[in-house]
Amino acid sequence: MDNWCRKLVCAGTAAVTVAWLLAGCGSKEIPLKAKEDVQISFENVSVHDPSIVEFEDTYYIFGSHLAGAKSTDLMNWEMIGDGVRKMNPIIPDALNTMPDVFDWAQSNTLWAPDVFQLEDGKFYMYYCACEGSSPRSCLGLAVSDKVEGPYEDLGIFLRSGMTSEPSEDGDVYDATVQPNVVDPCIFYDTEGRLWMMYGSYSGGIFILELDKATGLPLEPGYGKKILGANHLRIEAAFIEYNPQTEYYYLFLSFGGLDSTGAYNIRVCRSKTPDGPYYDSTGTDMIECAGDPGTYFDDRKAEQYGVKLMGNYKWTWHEGENGEDRRGLVSPGHNSTLYDEETGKYFIIFHTRFEGLGEQHEVRVHQMFFNEAGWPVIAPYRYVGETIGQYGEKDVAGTYKLVKHGRQITTKLKESVDIILESNGKVTGAYEGSWELKDGNRLTLTLGDEVYQGVFCKQYDEFGLKYVMGFTALSEDGVAVWGSGLAALDSLD
Repeated sequence: MDNWCRKLVCAGTAAVTVAWLLAGCGSKEIPLKAKEDVQISFENVSVHDPSIVEFEDTYYIFGSHLAGAKSTDLMNWEMIGDGVRKMNPIIPDALNTMPDVFDWAQSNTLWAPDVFQLEDGKFYMYYCACEGSSPRSCLGLAVSDKVEGPYEDLGIFLRSGMTSEPSEDGDVYDATVQPNVVDPCIFYDTEGRLWMMYGSYSGGIFILELDKATGLPLEPGYGKKILGANHLRIEAAFIEYNPQTEYYYLFLSFGGLDSTGAYNIRVCRSKTPDGPYYDSTGTDMIECAGDPGTYFDDRKAEQYGVKLMGNYKWTWHEGENGEDRRGLVSPGHNSTLYDEETGKYFIIFHTRFEGLGEQHEVRVHQMFFNEAGWPVIAPYRYVGETIGQYGEKDVAGTYKLVKHGRQITTKLKESVDIILESNGKVTGAYEGSWELKDGNRLTLTLGDEVYQGVFCKQYDEFGLKYVMGFTALSEDGVAVWGSGLAALDSLD
């Protein structure tokens, strides 16, 4: 790279003011825009805390406030119902048909459910209700012959936050060590046993084994603690098993869910469903707990778990489409999905947006597993792309790079520019090296950090173009995303 090109790249985004950028500062010009804008339409929905279930070639998501939606392509969603009200077809007239739930929780709404089909072929909704400013909560079960409902209440089976009666463990309830019984996730293990992972803030995340026939706990009590204590801001547990790596992956949301809460998605893994779970540094997640007497200690919590994504923004370059673009804020409370037919993994989450307050929508990104067996999330939302086989000429070039870091922070991680040079060097905002293996596997070294991940073509919805993208993760649990600056002809 000559001195002029090096100064241009190192100067950052503001210096790139031309409609054509030199790939690797060589002689080949690359377009920042597609020949014609690539317009892909989406039907977006607002379903907070989306939990996904697939049935008969249709994807269903269920979330807080009895919101539900469905899609056949993970891009265009149709609402089924929304709101705890008489006319909601998911649970009609819940306030009057489930009085015990709302009386206990001192609330008028329902929170993050999980819908699961048991062996009898029926669909069971694990719902929860919470007072909101305390861990006075309950978990209950409702059943339906149809995935869309209507669901009939079977009653409460677990409570927390009691003050004048024994806890589910038979002792005095202690919110610093015992769970807030919300955010259920139901799953089978490889031996066919049924489990529920659950919990939010308070005493942490817990797991209970369930009866496969009834869907109810096999034993009384709160079960086994997986992580947390002393009100760390951790919730939204979701389990995905990968038969190739033979790990159970526990996805979690750290931080607060609102636009200033710094929600971020993290993961840890275990060889057994009930733990112990470890992060990428080998730390047992049972150590992830606040110190006695502390409350919402984010500085302590952020030391644990692999952070896959938080607040981020793709910066605009002069000559691109999308000058007026917004970052994504507080993405979280995800579920995941494995499509056996295609072999694709997906992560489904809600997100807020820069400058739009508490407005939120569902997003679906494809997910891959790197050489170390850790999940990495595609930089852009899913539009049907399939990971391909690429050569070095396909992937060398200029990229916007988002480094998510490990912090629980409201700061938007804005992209900076790097060049994957054809000689295997990395220049620009970071210096290092890169290597392509097996047609799509990436090893990226930035300074002293080594990241492992994959390349995959993506749709840049802000720039209205197809681009080469990459996603990778370091051993220390830091995720990086790359978005190629060059407009590609297609996703093929």
